[in-house]
Amino acid sequence: MGYVFDFKAARGYDNWYQNPANRFVGDLEDQLLLRLLEPVRGERVLDIGCGTGRHLSMFLEMGLDVTGLDASPHMLDIVREKLGHRAELHQGLAEDLPFEDNSFDIATLITTLEFVDDVPKTLQEACRVAKRRIFLGVLNRYSIKGIERRIKGIFSESTYNRARFFSVWELKRYVREILGKTPLRRGTVLQLPASFRKYTHRFERWPFVHNCPFGCFIGMVVILVPRYRTRNIPIGYVAQPRRAAQELMKTKD
Repeated sequence: MGYVFDFKAARGYDNWYQNPANRFVGDLEDQLLLRLLEPVRGERVLDIGCGTGRHLSMFLEMGLDVTGLDASPHMLDIVREKLGHRAELHQGLAEDLPFEDNSFDIATLITTLEFVDDVPKTLQEACRVAKRRIFLGVLNRYSIKGIERRIKGIFSESTYNRARFFSVWELKRYVREILGKTPLRRGTVLQLPASFRKYTHRFERWPFVHNCPFGCFIGMVVILVPRYRTRNIPIGYVAQPRRAAQELMKTKD
């Protein structure tokens, strides 16, 4: 089942993004998400591991039809406080989604893969319920901030101690193993720690910089290509064509 956020962790997560000092980080992540995903008004979106609903709110403002799923009831309680009945919410596991095949245009997993037990199964489920695109947003193991978080985790308890960090190449390998050579787009943001934002504000927003594989947050969009199963159709044939022709002539006579 992976790590499920308790009440304290859920509130701490929500408070972190509510803090104006961290808005720079959230804005860069959202900018990358929207540039890669290119959502269209009216599309159905499933946010797997929706947390406290930050991205559900953003998608609603863009005119998307949103559904959120999270394993933590405390996370979902906060979403309901914010959105009421504007979004359809489900409690469940990312590895076993309670939806029919191709139920959504888009599925998003934003800092969700870090906390699941079975990454391949989670990706397979996302591919099953989405029919157009999947967005994967994960923390980068090779970023400066990622290394800093893991070192701090050695000396103090943190939610990041329970998280699994990824690399661009590892994430791409997971996708290829499940879907083959399907089209994808990727980028990263926060090349330097957010504490330097006073000096890196413009630098971090350049699309060219997003091509660097070492930013703190990795975004990857997978374009789902329909696959068709084929089977051989048995074709009847005449084993003795000459004899069959003779029989046909007799019937004519």
